[in-house]
Amino acid sequence: MTKHLKLYIDGEWLDSVNPDRQEVINPANQEVIAQAPQATKEETEKAIRIARSTFESGIWSEQTPGERAEVLYQIANKIEAHAEELTELEVLNNGKTIREAEADVADALHTFRYYAGLLQNQTDETFEAEKDLQTMIVKEPMGVAGLIVPWNFPILMSVWKIAPALAAGNSIILKPAEITPMTAVKLYELFEQTDLPKGVAQLVLGTGAVAGQTLSESKDVDIVSFTGSTKVGQQIMQAAAGNLKKVSLELGGKSPNIVFNDADIDLAVDYGLFGIFMGAGQVCTSGSRLLIQEDIYETFVEKFIEKAKAIRVGPGNDKASEMGAIVSNKHMDSIMEYIQIGKEEGAHLVLGGKRIEKDGLEKGFFIEPTVFTNVTSDMRIVREEIFGPVIVIQTFKDEEEAIHVANDTDYGLAGAVFSTDQAKAVRVIKKVRAGITWVNNYHLSSVQSPWGGYKTSGIGRSLGKYGLDEYQETKQINISMNPERSDWFDGEK
Repeated sequence: MTKHLKLYIDGEWLDSVNPDRQEVINPANQEVIAQAPQATKEETEKAIRIARSTFESGIWSEQTPGERAEVLYQIANKIEAHAEELTELEVLNNGKTIREAEADVADALHTFRYYAGLLQNQTDETFEAEKDLQTMIVKEPMGVAGLIVPWNFPILMSVWKIAPALAAGNSIILKPAEITPMTAVKLYELFEQTDLPKGVAQLVLGTGAVAGQTLSESKDVDIVSFTGSTKVGQQIMQAAAGNLKKVSLELGGKSPNIVFNDADIDLAVDYGLFGIFMGAGQVCTSGSRLLIQEDIYETFVEKFIEKAKAIRVGPGNDKASEMGAIVSNKHMDSIMEYIQIGKEEGAHLVLGGKRIEKDGLEKGFFIEPTVFTNVTSDMRIVREEIFGPVIVIQTFKDEEEAIHVANDTDYGLAGAVFSTDQAKAVRVIKKVRAGITWVNNYHLSSVQSPWGGYKTSGIGRSLGKYGLDEYQETKQINISMNPERSDWFDGEK
């Protein structure tokens, strides 16, 4: 039975006055699983007004850190109790594998617990600036936070924004991606079962052109946090200029994965596969450019292709599946177009490159793991983010060239180095212009570590204490312990 989704504003589930509905589908078989409303500008503005009013009331913003932390713990406990249902919804709506969805849900509840603990351990800074002048540096909530999340990690990206924004004392408005709203709706249903005050958290389902634009332009929104494409991030920056609101952006990537000739090749192949084919390559930090030192190139490529051929592609709810579906027909077409571009540019397609339409996968959006070799840095498939299971393999001669090729990109989100020479590995990774990096592994990270990129990969940092800082204002308070007149103007001519 198709579920009818609603907006959540001021603690109430509401239908939109807009008769248009977004069909929410299962990308593994194209079955319609829900109908989502398309919020109007006026409905989005109402959500903003409620969030502003709630923030000004102090019902949440003026609670003690301990009181807010207790609610975050409650939310984490609810996610844990409903982990199986959330996992099933994530697989159903996004198409990712069960194993990936289980990890996302586990990370989501851990994120709430982390920020609850961090909140309780945050202390104000005090010092004596000069004699009898005591200075306090305090953190305060920003106000209203507009949170716009992508479709590739629906629950995890939502929580990465919601948890620190709430921890800081803000009121929030979440706008999930139009095509993957299911776990966001369930998350808000869980909020209702906690002590989170009514009106603190709004949920607006709708398009970026209407709901997202309204959040970005509104003078009553103090910060917009967005994860998605660089192009949309640029549009949000322009829209946010009206009141110079803070903008936090985690955008695209074309991340290099550098393998030196002294690397453990089997280890590098393993993480090379994980780096690009986890999530069917629909991951902002995917290692979509493999840079292999010339004298191990043939050996590496042979091993990589052999392993990639064996990847089991299938529905996310099949535990045997190692790579799931592409999220939508539109995105699948975009990936297939890039594959065609690669062939036309003269790159060698050595594996995959086709939509899978057999073995019961005919109705779904499945693409074979795809490998291009003999590529050059000026090719579009090397320079542009494909956001799919497509890897390009380049070569380099030495350390200097590896660094040059790695940084020859407009992006700067992630990167990795594989080498048994730890000194060289650290030396090189420090020169890679990216915010999220690894040595002899890929994709391994924690909620304690800052998340964000250089160049066109974004502005600001999520996660860790840096993520909490994103949603706080920093204020200095100067207190005269023994007040005296300044006598700066003594009144004499």
